[in-house]
Amino acid sequence: MGSATAQALEASSSALTAAQPITLDVAGDLFSASRLIGESTALSGALADASAPADARAALASRVFAGASAAAQSVLGTVVSQRWSSSADLVEGVEELAVRAVAIAAPDADIEGELFSVSRLVADNSDLELALGSRMGGGAAKAALVQKLIDTRVHPATALIVTSLVREPRGRRVRRLLGRAMRIVSSQRDRIVATVHTAAPLSAAQRDRLRTVLAGRYGRQIALNEVLDSSVVGGLRVQVADDVIDGSIAARLADLRQKLAG
Repeated sequence: MGSATAQALEASSSALTAAQPITLDVAGDLFSASRLIGESTALSGALADASAPADARAALASRVFAGASAAAQSVLGTVVSQRWSSSADLVEGVEELAVRAVAIAAPDADIEGELFSVSRLVADNSDLELALGSRMGGGAAKAALVQKLIDTRVHPATALIVTSLVREPRGRRVRRLLGRAMRIVSSQRDRIVATVHTAAPLSAAQRDRLRTVLAGRYGRQIALNEVLDSSVVGGLRVQVADDVIDGSIAARLADLRQKLAG
């Protein structure tokens, strides 16, 4: 991410936080805006053109998105008034703001956990992943397919993120999109995602203790995702971003074998 984009995203995120009220409809408007801008190189180029006056870009956005909610229009006005490193960054920035809007609109929904579950569903079904990642078939059909699969199993907030992302992946793998969305939601809620691999399901007490330990280590609240993994022989393997804490028996045995071989 270029420095210009980082500054633009920070200013736009502040505008989103200040906008009221933020509802799922506002988030939907932002997803629609991201999709529309991404589909038109002429529009994305014009809105990201740093040589054009900021008020002219804002006026263009106002005309194009006249049907959007007042809160979404306000946020988009700030977005296009910023200097972005590229038009692609602007599109991705609006998409990120849409995900953040969902997190704001549904503060009590377990969006990270549900996104993780959908990601696991995709990972376990190669045909589904292929269908969603294929260049064949329209975005609306892919969104309808996913909506049918998740139906009432997830919160409407989660469903909005998933269907919006698969509708316009822009060449990105579905699991990568869902992982990015999880991180954005956690960032908006000022917490980090920890993925725990365990051979047997953790009890509620074990999950609470693990969250407390990890929160103390990383200084942030923890969103915990659990993966049942038969390769973990006793103990746990925990991943937080690029940091892996492996306390499994298998890992300790591997370490011992390495030391003996050396």
